[in-house]
Amino acid sequence: MKIKPLSLRIRIFLSMILLVLLASVLIAAITIYQYKEQTNEYNKGRLSRKESSVKAAINYWLNSGTTFPLEEKYLHSIFKDKIHEISDIENLEINIYDLKGAMAISSQGGFVKSEAPKILPKEFLKKLSTSINHRFTETKVINKNNFQSSYSYITDGKYKPIGILNLRYVQDNTAQERDLEEFLYRLFMVYALMFVLAIILAYFLSSYITRSIKAVTDKMSRTRLNKRNEKILLTNASSEIFTLVNAYNEMVDELEESAVKLARSEREQAWREMAKQVAHEIKNPLTPMRLTVQSFQQKFDATDPDIYDKINEYSKTLIQQIDTMSSIASAFSNFAKMPTQKCEELNVVEVIKHSLDIFAEDYIHYQPEKEVIITKLDKVQLIRIVTNLVKNASQALAEQKEKKIIITVKESKQHIIIEVADNGKGILEEDKDKIFEPKFTTKSSGMGLGLPMVKNIVEAYGGTITFTSKLNKGTIFKVVLPKR
Repeated sequence: MKIKPLSLRIRIFLSMILLVLLASVLIAAITIYQYKEQTNEYNKGRLSRKESSVKAAINYWLNSGTTFPLEEKYLHSIFKDKIHEISDIENLEINIYDLKGAMAISSQGGFVKSEAPKILPKEFLKKLSTSINHRFTETKVINKNNFQSSYSYITDGKYKPIGILNLRYVQDNTAQERDLEEFLYRLFMVYALMFVLAIILAYFLSSYITRSIKAVTDKMSRTRLNKRNEKILLTNASSEIFTLVNAYNEMVDELEESAVKLARSEREQAWREMAKQVAHEIKNPLTPMRLTVQSFQQKFDATDPDIYDKINEYSKTLIQQIDTMSSIASAFSNFAKMPTQKCEELNVVEVIKHSLDIFAEDYIHYQPEKEVIITKLDKVQLIRIVTNLVKNASQALAEQKEKKIIITVKESKQHIIIEVADNGKGILEEDKDKIFEPKFTTKSSGMGLGLPMVKNIVEAYGGTITFTSKLNKGTIFKVVLPKR
């Protein structure tokens, strides 16, 4: 199924709505990203501050409080009690390792189990020794908790490393997450309101923008070659629309000129064709008339006792040909003039029945839907419609063994419908477009003016005549006349 393309108005409307949605999504995404970055920076800064505070306390203890030598092997003794004191003050876990990575002492003890490794991995030792400031940090998720850790050297008074200080604490981002949720909720409410306003604004704005274009398209859709087209007059429109309108108005002027030239050309061509056809048809009876006169001139003998009989025979021949020419002239005269309507209230069923009485063929069947269908029509013209269609159907049955013509008449609320169906040879596909064109024929049954005459009469009433045909199966002509 072919999808109908969206109009410009709908595209503008959807674009504005999509723009608002995209802006809200981008702002929400940037806000979340910014909050996460700020939280990470806050946690890093917090860890750095705690580390500085812990190291200051440790350095003070090493320089003035402890009595043990500041050597690696005395780490456990040096910090045996002090590590718990500092841990309680700073509210974080403190672990001290020797330079080989083995844990010397931890602030976690008793029933509280530490998740810190007993022996540091070699890559930790390598990172610590190769880093510029001999420090590195890591973040781990343990039991759905984010643990942030830092590793740095503990040095003696001469800045010689005697151990590794490990600080660990759980990141508590509850306050930041609560602030983020509140901000996103308020942002959602604001954008919900903006979305509703955007829909209203987009609707009216798209209507305003496309109003001029719609006026142009409406005019263009009603543009026809065979009628006078109106120009477009716009007072407030963009320069692009004015350019389009001016181009359309110029096209209307050119189209009107072309239509006049085309109509004149068609009329001239029609008269030429008509003149050719009339001349051709008149030549047919003129030839036997000329031969008759020549024969009479050559064989005339005043002393012939049968001279009066011969004159009478020649006269009959001439009169017959003159009548043929007269019928040709009458046929063209009837076709050329627009039928004059003398409407009277009549029973269509009864009139059609009487019009069929001139046909004696038993294969003609009349099947009216009702016995009485009343409307106002010209009785003579209705008879001409029916008789011409039936004659046309009879000619189509000339070569058929089994012949059948069915005439039906019925009514709807606003129309009278007459159908004439036959089982003849049908109409060739290449002849269907020419079936209502006036033309002569060499058949003795007519001159090709019956159907065009019927079409003229029907269209004068504001009705329509159509047909359907299948080769070797038959043709159905359908006349639809408005009720009056």
